[in-house]
Amino acid sequence: MAFSLLCLVLITFASLIFLGKKLKRSKWNLPPSPPQLPIIGNLHQLGELPHRSLQRLAERTGQVMLVHLGFVPVTIISSKEAAEEVLKTHDLDCCSRPNLVGTRLISHGFKDLGFTPYGEEWKERRRFLGRELFSSKKVQSFGYIREEECNFLVKKLSESAADQYPADLSKTLFWLNAGIVFRTGFGQSFQESKFIDQDNIDELIFEAETAQASFTFSDFFPVAGLGRLVDWLSGQHKRLNDVYFKLDALFQGIIDDHLNPGRLKDHRDVIDVMLEVVHKQGKDGSLKLTIDHIKGFLTNIFLAGIDTGALTMIWAMTELARNPKLMKKVQDEIRERIGNNKERITEEDIGKVPYLDLVIKETFRLHHAVPLLLPRETMAHIKVQGYDIPPKRRILVNAWAIGRDPKLWTNPEEFNPERFIDSPVDYRGQHFELLAFGSGRRMCPGMAMGMVTVELGLLNLLYFFDWKLPDGMTHRDIDIEEVGSLTTGKKVPLKLVPVRVQ
Repeated sequence: MAFSLLCLVLITFASLIFLGKKLKRSKWNLPPSPPQLPIIGNLHQLGELPHRSLQRLAERTGQVMLVHLGFVPVTIISSKEAAEEVLKTHDLDCCSRPNLVGTRLISHGFKDLGFTPYGEEWKERRRFLGRELFSSKKVQSFGYIREEECNFLVKKLSESAADQYPADLSKTLFWLNAGIVFRTGFGQSFQESKFIDQDNIDELIFEAETAQASFTFSDFFPVAGLGRLVDWLSGQHKRLNDVYFKLDALFQGIIDDHLNPGRLKDHRDVIDVMLEVVHKQGKDGSLKLTIDHIKGFLTNIFLAGIDTGALTMIWAMTELARNPKLMKKVQDEIRERIGNNKERITEEDIGKVPYLDLVIKETFRLHHAVPLLLPRETMAHIKVQGYDIPPKRRILVNAWAIGRDPKLWTNPEEFNPERFIDSPVDYRGQHFELLAFGSGRRMCPGMAMGMVTVELGLLNLLYFFDWKLPDGMTHRDIDIEEVGSLTTGKKVPLKLVPVRVQ
């Protein structure tokens, strides 16, 4: 009886929405849609890797495409030209974020920066973090931390080299980025932190990003009370809360540590500054912060700061291991330009090796860390490529598909850094065929910090070590299958044998 009633309610709502769509189509020139099923729309076509599924749908339907995820219409952008209209021409009218269950919970009620809807509060937070964490002066001031953490990385890999034992570079590069983020953003050593399980940090990040990216039944079928009931019955509610409590315990421990007057610290970090703002609430300045705001900010720093940089380095090393000639070419250039027998790499060495820059650009193109960028929501009616996109419409930009568009790239599935020789295309948000950090008002504010971490990390890996495959493997055996949701990583960990050469 209960199941029959549920079906009746769903069919009724589906019918009303279908009628609404028919009426709207007479008013709007909406983008084309692929065939869909009753009630669920195109949900069944997303698959485990939505960026790939949506690329295939766009090839048959159009580069500006309207899909229906349950009762929710979503516009998918899969071309450079359409992306430029969304991210530049109409940036102000579609730079907000949708209100989704997972992002609302993990961000402590949209008290973060990444998923907060656009408005004055978001602007204040953006200015604050830009000044206190992401400014050029701040990024440069953390240089010694990045260099020390990379030295620690070299030391650990040298131990594997001495034993001729394969190193799990996937886990190692997560640890490198975590070490940098914990010291620059959290004011403590990752290796010595008592608030986190170091061995499983990649799993925690994966769980948290899955929670943020996974649409719940409530998101797809916004029927009063019904969505929450289904989420509870399916276990989705419990999964979201489990990861929320893990993150909350981590950040509460870090905040409590900062409140300890006897804490030892080597610099005044962003948490110290935020706590001062909390304590001065209402006395000066326009920025209002609570402990939940601090936790929201720390969520962004923790997830984006660790994951995207680690994934970029993992994919770069994967592709170089699969292409031994490219590996040798970039290593020869690094060692020739930096010099032999150098005991440590410094950030002054960044910029001396242009071929490494090409490798990083090509990694961004072929293996976008956030393939669909973060979702946007329109605040006004806009037109993209002649199609109407109404207010309150969700938009996903498939940056992964644009990076593999054969109209833009010759042999797009091939890893070929030399395609960027003499090319003006860059990743700083002005070239819409390479959207490594997004573009417009909502592009990643941590681009400068992320880039210097990736460059320095790869420099150390490629300068101090040659890399062999484990016994019995050839470069053709290296797996490049993807896994992930909000971000996309390598499904099978990358394991290579380091050979110390310096």
